[in-house]
Amino acid sequence: MVSHPFLSPQLVGRQQELDQVSQILLSDRDVLLAGVPGIGRRTLIRAAARDCGAKVLEIDCLRATNYERFLELLAAAIVATFESCEELTFIDRWSKEHPFILRSTNGRTQLVWHSSPGKEWTLFEALLMLPQAIAEWLNSRVVIVFLNFPHLRSFDRANKWEQYLRQEVQQQSRVSYALISTVAERWTKPNDLQVISLCPVSDKTMQTWIAKAMLAEGLEFEPESLLLFLSYVQGHFGDAITLARRIWLEYGKRESDRKECKPVTIVQPHHVERSAIALIEDLSVTFESLILLLPNSQVRVLESLALDPTDSPHAREYIQKHNLSRGGGLQGALASLEQKGLVYGAELGYRIALPLLGAWLKYRLG
Repeated sequence: MVSHPFLSPQLVGRQQELDQVSQILLSDRDVLLAGVPGIGRRTLIRAAARDCGAKVLEIDCLRATNYERFLELLAAAIVATFESCEELTFIDRWSKEHPFILRSTNGRTQLVWHSSPGKEWTLFEALLMLPQAIAEWLNSRVVIVFLNFPHLRSFDRANKWEQYLRQEVQQQSRVSYALISTVAERWTKPNDLQVISLCPVSDKTMQTWIAKAMLAEGLEFEPESLLLFLSYVQGHFGDAITLARRIWLEYGKRESDRKECKPVTIVQPHHVERSAIALIEDLSVTFESLILLLPNSQVRVLESLALDPTDSPHAREYIQKHNLSRGGGLQGALASLEQKGLVYGAELGYRIALPLLGAWLKYRLG
Protein backbone atom coordinates (compact mmCIF):
# COMPACT_ATOMS: atom_id res chain seq x y z
CA MET A 1 0.00 0.00 0.00
CA VAL A 2 1.38 3.43 -1.01
CA SER A 3 1.51 6.05 1.74
CA HIS A 4 -0.04 9.47 1.22
CA PRO A 5 2.46 12.32 1.64
CA PHE A 6 0.01 15.18 1.15
CA LEU A 7 -2.34 14.63 4.08
CA SER A 8 -0.92 17.46 6.14
CA PRO A 9 -1.09 17.07 9.93
CA GLN A 10 -1.34 20.87 10.11
CA LEU A 11 -4.30 22.96 9.09
CA VAL A 12 -3.45 25.01 6.00
CA GLY A 13 -4.88 28.43 5.24
CA ARG A 14 -7.58 28.40 7.91
CA GLN A 15 -5.96 30.17 10.85
CA GLN A 16 -8.74 32.76 11.18
CA GLU A 17 -11.45 30.10 11.12
CA LEU A 18 -9.43 27.93 13.52
CA ASP A 19 -9.19 30.79 16.01
CA GLN A 20 -12.95 31.38 15.70
CA VAL A 21 -13.92 27.75 16.23
CA SER A 22 -11.45 27.27 19.08
CA GLN A 23 -12.87 30.31 20.88
CA ILE A 24 -16.40 29.01 20.36
CA LEU A 25 -15.53 25.64 21.90
CA LEU A 26 -13.60 27.16 24.81
CA SER A 27 -16.55 29.39 25.66
CA ASP A 28 -18.97 26.42 25.67
CA ARG A 29 -20.83 27.48 22.56
CA ASP A 30 -21.73 25.57 19.45
CA VAL A 31 -21.04 25.92 15.76
CA LEU A 32 -22.37 25.07 12.33
CA LEU A 33 -19.63 24.59 9.73
CA ALA A 34 -20.91 25.03 6.19
CA GLY A 35 -18.98 24.17 3.06
CA VAL A 36 -18.78 21.78 0.15
CA PRO A 37 -17.32 18.26 0.57
CA GLY A 38 -13.53 18.24 0.64
CA ILE A 39 -13.20 21.90 1.66
CA GLY A 40 -11.82 21.02 5.11
CA ARG A 41 -14.74 21.11 7.55
CA ARG A 42 -13.80 18.01 9.55
CA THR A 43 -10.12 18.89 9.50
CA LEU A 44 -10.98 22.29 10.96
CA ILE A 45 -13.16 21.00 13.79
CA ARG A 46 -10.62 18.32 14.69
CA ALA A 47 -7.83 20.89 14.82
CA ALA A 48 -9.91 23.23 16.98
CA ALA A 49 -10.82 20.39 19.35
CA ARG A 50 -7.17 19.39 19.58
CA ASP A 51 -6.22 22.97 20.46
CA CYS A 52 -8.88 22.96 23.21
CA GLY A 53 -7.90 19.53 24.53
CA ALA A 54 -11.38 18.22 23.71
CA LYS A 55 -12.41 14.72 22.73
CA VAL A 56 -14.28 14.40 19.43
CA LEU A 57 -17.25 12.14 18.64
CA GLU A 58 -18.27 11.96 14.98
CA ILE A 59 -21.67 10.74 13.80
CA ASP A 60 -22.46 10.67 10.08
CA CYS A 61 -26.20 11.26 9.82
CA LEU A 62 -26.12 10.10 6.20
CA ARG A 63 -25.63 6.55 7.51
CA ALA A 64 -28.69 6.81 9.76
CA THR A 65 -31.76 5.43 8.03
CA ASN A 66 -33.99 5.33 11.12
CA TYR A 67 -33.96 6.07 14.85
CA GLU A 68 -32.44 2.71 15.80
CA ARG A 69 -29.56 3.12 13.36
CA PHE A 70 -28.89 6.65 14.61
CA LEU A 71 -28.65 5.35 18.19
CA GLU A 72 -26.23 2.63 17.09
CA LEU A 73 -23.99 5.21 15.42
CA LEU A 74 -24.07 7.46 18.49
CA ALA A 75 -23.24 4.56 20.81
CA ALA A 76 -20.41 3.38 18.56
CA ALA A 77 -18.92 6.89 18.46
CA ILE A 78 -18.96 7.11 22.26
CA VAL A 79 -17.12 3.80 22.70
CA ALA A 80 -14.64 4.60 19.90
CA THR A 81 -13.78 7.94 21.50
CA PHE A 82 -13.61 6.87 25.14
CA GLU A 83 -11.64 3.65 24.75
CA SER A 84 -9.16 3.64 27.64
CA CYS A 85 -9.65 1.10 30.42
CA GLU A 86 -10.53 3.85 32.91
CA GLU A 87 -13.06 5.43 30.57
CA LEU A 88 -14.70 2.10 29.71
CA THR A 89 -14.88 1.26 33.42
CA PHE A 90 -16.69 4.54 34.02
CA ILE A 91 -19.10 3.86 31.13
CA ASP A 92 -19.78 0.36 32.49
CA ARG A 93 -20.50 1.73 35.96
CA TRP A 94 -22.65 4.58 34.62
CA SER A 95 -24.66 2.27 32.34
CA LYS A 96 -25.93 0.21 35.28
CA GLU A 97 -28.44 2.97 35.95
CA HIS A 98 -29.49 3.28 32.31
CA PRO A 99 -31.14 1.04 29.67
CA PHE A 100 -27.96 -0.31 28.02
CA ILE A 101 -24.89 -2.31 28.95
CA LEU A 102 -21.24 -2.36 27.93
CA ARG A 103 -20.27 -5.67 26.36
CA SER A 104 -16.98 -6.98 24.96
CA THR A 105 -17.15 -9.79 22.41
CA ASN A 106 -14.17 -11.09 20.42
CA GLY A 107 -12.16 -8.06 21.39
CA ARG A 108 -14.89 -5.63 20.30
CA THR A 109 -16.49 -3.37 22.89
CA GLN A 110 -20.06 -2.16 22.32
CA LEU A 111 -22.91 -0.46 24.07
CA VAL A 112 -25.90 -2.74 23.53
CA TRP A 113 -29.55 -2.76 24.52
CA HIS A 114 -32.71 -4.72 23.98
CA SER A 115 -34.65 -3.20 21.10
CA SER A 116 -38.35 -2.68 21.61
CA PRO A 117 -40.89 -0.26 20.10
CA GLY A 118 -41.15 3.02 21.97
CA LYS A 119 -37.85 2.59 23.80
CA GLU A 120 -35.79 4.70 21.39
CA TRP A 121 -36.52 8.01 23.08
CA THR A 122 -35.30 6.83 26.50
CA LEU A 123 -32.12 5.50 24.89
CA PHE A 124 -31.64 8.75 22.99
CA GLU A 125 -31.82 10.82 26.17
CA ALA A 126 -29.44 8.50 28.02
CA LEU A 127 -26.85 8.34 25.24
CA LEU A 128 -26.81 12.13 24.91
CA MET A 129 -26.27 12.46 28.68
CA LEU A 130 -23.29 10.07 28.69
CA PRO A 131 -20.69 12.35 27.00
CA GLN A 132 -21.56 15.12 29.47
CA ALA A 133 -21.13 12.70 32.38
CA ILE A 134 -17.75 11.52 31.09
CA ALA A 135 -16.58 15.09 30.47
CA GLU A 136 -17.48 16.07 34.04
CA TRP A 137 -15.64 13.02 35.38
CA LEU A 138 -12.56 13.76 33.26
CA ASN A 139 -12.79 17.52 33.86
CA SER A 140 -12.46 18.03 30.11
CA ARG A 141 -14.49 19.01 27.07
CA VAL A 142 -16.24 16.96 24.40
CA VAL A 143 -17.23 17.96 20.87
CA ILE A 144 -19.99 15.97 19.19
CA VAL A 145 -19.76 16.37 15.41
CA PHE A 146 -22.85 15.63 13.35
CA LEU A 147 -21.85 15.19 9.71
CA ASN A 148 -24.52 15.68 7.02
CA PHE A 149 -26.81 16.91 9.76
CA PRO A 150 -29.80 17.84 7.52
CA HIS A 151 -30.17 14.13 6.62
CA LEU A 152 -31.56 13.58 10.13
CA ARG A 153 -34.86 14.93 8.81
CA SER A 154 -35.20 12.04 6.37
CA PHE A 155 -36.60 9.95 9.22
CA ASP A 156 -37.20 12.57 11.95
CA ARG A 157 -40.05 14.08 10.00
CA ALA A 158 -41.71 15.66 13.04
CA ASN A 159 -38.37 17.25 14.02
CA LYS A 160 -38.76 15.84 17.53
CA TRP A 161 -35.20 14.53 17.83
CA GLU A 162 -33.73 17.58 16.13
CA GLN A 163 -35.51 19.88 18.56
CA TYR A 164 -34.24 17.84 21.51
CA LEU A 165 -30.70 18.02 20.15
CA ARG A 166 -30.97 21.78 19.87
CA GLN A 167 -32.26 21.92 23.44
CA GLU A 168 -29.29 19.89 24.66
CA VAL A 169 -26.98 22.18 22.71
CA GLN A 170 -28.13 25.01 24.95
CA GLN A 171 -28.09 23.12 28.25
CA GLN A 172 -25.02 20.91 28.41
CA SER A 173 -22.03 22.69 29.92
CA ARG A 174 -19.16 20.36 28.96
CA VAL A 175 -20.32 19.29 25.51
CA SER A 176 -20.19 21.42 22.38
CA TYR A 177 -21.99 20.50 19.19
CA ALA A 178 -20.58 20.99 15.71
CA LEU A 179 -23.10 20.55 12.92
CA ILE A 180 -21.53 20.04 9.50
CA SER A 181 -23.61 20.89 6.47
CA THR A 182 -23.14 21.92 2.86
CA VAL A 183 -24.91 25.26 3.29
CA ALA A 184 -25.98 27.21 6.35
CA GLU A 185 -29.44 25.97 7.20
CA ARG A 186 -32.20 28.54 7.11
CA TRP A 187 -33.51 27.47 10.54
CA THR A 188 -30.31 28.54 12.31
CA LYS A 189 -31.07 31.70 14.23
CA PRO A 190 -28.24 34.07 15.13
CA ASN A 191 -28.47 33.22 18.83
CA ASP A 192 -28.66 29.46 18.34
CA LEU A 193 -25.44 28.62 16.54
CA GLN A 194 -22.39 30.45 15.33
CA VAL A 195 -22.26 29.80 11.57
CA ILE A 196 -18.88 29.63 9.83
CA SER A 197 -18.81 29.07 6.08
CA LEU A 198 -15.64 27.74 4.48
CA CYS A 199 -14.69 29.12 1.08
CA PRO A 200 -11.89 27.88 -1.18
CA VAL A 201 -8.43 28.88 0.00
CA SER A 202 -6.58 31.57 -1.93
CA ASP A 203 -4.17 30.71 -4.74
CA LYS A 204 -1.37 32.26 -2.67
CA THR A 205 -2.09 29.91 0.25
CA MET A 206 -2.43 26.91 -2.05
CA GLN A 207 0.78 27.82 -3.88
CA THR A 208 2.80 28.07 -0.66
CA TRP A 209 1.52 24.73 0.61
CA ILE A 210 1.85 22.69 -2.59
CA ALA A 211 5.33 23.99 -3.45
CA LYS A 212 6.62 23.03 0.00
CA ALA A 213 4.80 19.66 0.03
CA MET A 214 6.06 18.73 -3.44
CA LEU A 215 9.64 19.75 -2.69
CA ALA A 216 9.60 17.48 0.35
CA GLU A 217 8.87 14.62 -2.07
CA GLY A 218 11.60 15.53 -4.57
CA LEU A 219 9.37 17.47 -6.98
CA GLU A 220 9.41 21.11 -8.04
CA PHE A 221 6.92 22.96 -10.23
CA GLU A 222 7.88 25.12 -13.16
CA PRO A 223 6.02 28.46 -12.94
CA GLU A 224 3.62 27.48 -15.74
CA SER A 225 3.08 24.05 -14.17
CA LEU A 226 2.16 25.66 -10.86
CA LEU A 227 -0.35 27.97 -12.51
CA LEU A 228 -1.89 25.00 -14.33
CA PHE A 229 -2.14 23.05 -11.08
CA LEU A 230 -3.84 26.02 -9.37
CA SER A 231 -6.31 26.37 -12.24
CA TYR A 232 -7.30 22.73 -11.91
CA VAL A 233 -7.87 22.75 -8.12
CA GLN A 234 -9.28 26.30 -7.71
CA GLY A 235 -8.61 26.50 -3.98
CA HIS A 236 -10.34 23.19 -3.19
CA PHE A 237 -8.04 21.40 -0.77
CA GLY A 238 -9.50 17.93 -1.28
CA ASP A 239 -9.02 18.05 -5.04
CA ALA A 240 -5.55 19.58 -4.59
CA ILE A 241 -4.48 16.66 -2.40
CA THR A 242 -5.87 14.16 -4.91
CA LEU A 243 -4.14 15.74 -7.93
CA ALA A 244 -0.86 16.25 -6.05
CA ARG A 245 -0.81 12.60 -5.09
CA ARG A 246 -1.42 11.57 -8.70
CA ILE A 247 1.49 13.69 -9.93
CA TRP A 248 3.69 12.28 -7.17
CA LEU A 249 2.79 8.68 -8.02
CA GLU A 250 3.56 9.19 -11.70
CA TYR A 251 6.62 11.43 -11.57
CA GLY A 252 7.93 11.40 -8.02
CA LYS A 253 11.29 9.99 -7.08
CA ARG A 254 11.67 6.71 -5.27
CA GLU A 255 12.62 6.71 -1.62
CA SER A 256 16.09 5.36 -2.47
CA ASP A 257 16.67 8.24 -4.89
CA ARG A 258 15.80 10.83 -2.25
CA LYS A 259 18.15 9.22 0.24
CA GLU A 260 20.97 9.54 -2.31
CA CYS A 261 20.22 13.29 -2.57
CA LYS A 262 19.67 13.23 -6.32
CA PRO A 263 18.39 16.44 -7.97
CA VAL A 264 14.68 17.16 -7.70
CA THR A 265 12.37 16.30 -10.59
CA ILE A 266 10.98 19.35 -12.37
CA VAL A 267 7.23 19.10 -12.91
CA GLN A 268 6.44 20.46 -16.35
CA PRO A 269 3.04 21.58 -17.67
CA HIS A 270 2.47 18.38 -19.65
CA HIS A 271 3.07 16.37 -16.45
CA VAL A 272 0.25 18.24 -14.70
CA GLU A 273 -2.02 17.94 -17.73
CA ARG A 274 -1.45 14.20 -18.16
CA SER A 275 -1.96 13.51 -14.46
CA ALA A 276 -5.14 15.60 -14.36
CA ILE A 277 -6.64 13.88 -17.42
CA ALA A 278 -5.73 10.43 -16.11
CA LEU A 279 -7.29 11.32 -12.77
CA ILE A 280 -10.60 12.56 -14.18
CA GLU A 281 -10.76 9.50 -16.43
CA ASP A 282 -10.39 7.32 -13.33
CA LEU A 283 -13.13 9.32 -11.62
CA SER A 284 -15.44 9.17 -14.63
CA VAL A 285 -17.55 6.28 -13.29
CA THR A 286 -18.16 8.17 -10.04
CA PHE A 287 -19.02 11.38 -11.87
CA GLU A 288 -21.27 9.57 -14.37
CA SER A 289 -23.17 7.99 -11.48
CA LEU A 290 -23.61 11.40 -9.90
CA ILE A 291 -24.89 12.96 -13.11
CA LEU A 292 -27.42 10.15 -13.59
CA LEU A 293 -28.98 11.03 -10.23
CA LEU A 294 -29.61 14.65 -11.21
CA PRO A 295 -32.63 16.04 -13.06
CA ASN A 296 -31.90 17.09 -16.63
CA SER A 297 -32.36 20.78 -15.78
CA GLN A 298 -29.56 20.59 -13.19
CA VAL A 299 -27.27 18.64 -15.52
CA ARG A 300 -27.81 21.32 -18.16
CA VAL A 301 -26.79 24.05 -15.71
CA LEU A 302 -23.67 22.13 -14.64
CA GLU A 303 -22.60 21.55 -18.22
CA SER A 304 -23.13 25.21 -19.10
CA LEU A 305 -21.09 26.42 -16.13
CA ALA A 306 -18.31 23.95 -16.94
CA LEU A 307 -18.01 25.04 -20.57
CA ASP A 308 -18.80 28.71 -20.08
CA PRO A 309 -18.23 29.93 -16.48
CA THR A 310 -20.20 33.01 -15.48
CA ASP A 311 -21.25 34.85 -12.36
CA SER A 312 -24.51 35.82 -14.09
CA PRO A 313 -26.30 32.61 -15.14
CA HIS A 314 -29.61 34.52 -14.93
CA ALA A 315 -28.59 36.88 -17.73
CA ARG A 316 -30.89 36.68 -20.76
CA GLU A 317 -27.99 36.21 -23.16
CA TYR A 318 -26.56 33.33 -21.12
CA ILE A 319 -29.94 31.59 -20.86
CA GLN A 320 -30.50 31.87 -24.59
CA LYS A 321 -26.98 30.76 -25.45
CA HIS A 322 -27.25 27.54 -23.42
CA ASN A 323 -31.01 26.91 -23.80
CA LEU A 324 -31.58 27.04 -20.04
CA SER A 325 -34.98 27.17 -18.41
CA ARG A 326 -36.15 30.64 -17.47
CA GLY A 327 -37.26 32.14 -14.16
CA GLY A 328 -38.04 29.80 -11.31
CA GLY A 329 -36.79 26.71 -13.13
CA LEU A 330 -33.24 28.03 -13.40
CA GLN A 331 -33.26 29.45 -9.88
CA GLY A 332 -34.56 26.15 -8.51
CA ALA A 333 -31.84 24.20 -10.33
CA LEU A 334 -29.12 26.52 -8.99
CA ALA A 335 -30.49 26.35 -5.44
CA SER A 336 -30.68 22.55 -5.55
CA LEU A 337 -27.13 22.26 -6.92
CA GLU A 338 -25.93 24.56 -4.12
CA GLN A 339 -27.67 22.39 -1.51
CA LYS A 340 -25.92 19.34 -2.95
CA GLY A 341 -22.54 21.07 -2.76
CA LEU A 342 -22.03 21.03 -6.53
CA VAL A 343 -22.29 24.75 -7.26
CA TYR A 344 -21.45 27.80 -5.16
CA GLY A 345 -24.09 30.45 -4.63
CA ALA A 346 -24.11 34.06 -5.76
CA GLU A 347 -21.48 35.14 -3.20
CA LEU A 348 -18.87 32.98 -4.96
CA GLY A 349 -20.05 33.56 -8.49
CA TYR A 350 -22.07 30.39 -9.22
CA ARG A 351 -18.98 28.40 -10.13
CA ILE A 352 -18.81 24.63 -9.93
CA ALA A 353 -17.77 23.79 -6.37
CA LEU A 354 -15.87 20.56 -7.12
CA PRO A 355 -13.13 21.55 -9.58
CA LEU A 356 -12.34 18.02 -10.78
CA LEU A 357 -16.03 17.50 -11.55
CA GLY A 358 -15.98 20.70 -13.60
CA ALA A 359 -12.82 19.56 -15.40
CA TRP A 360 -14.42 16.18 -16.16
CA LEU A 361 -17.55 17.81 -17.56
CA LYS A 362 -15.48 20.07 -19.79
CA TYR A 363 -13.31 17.14 -20.89
CA ARG A 364 -16.36 14.94 -21.56
CA LEU A 365 -18.25 17.58 -23.51
CA GLY A 366 -15.17 18.69 -25.42
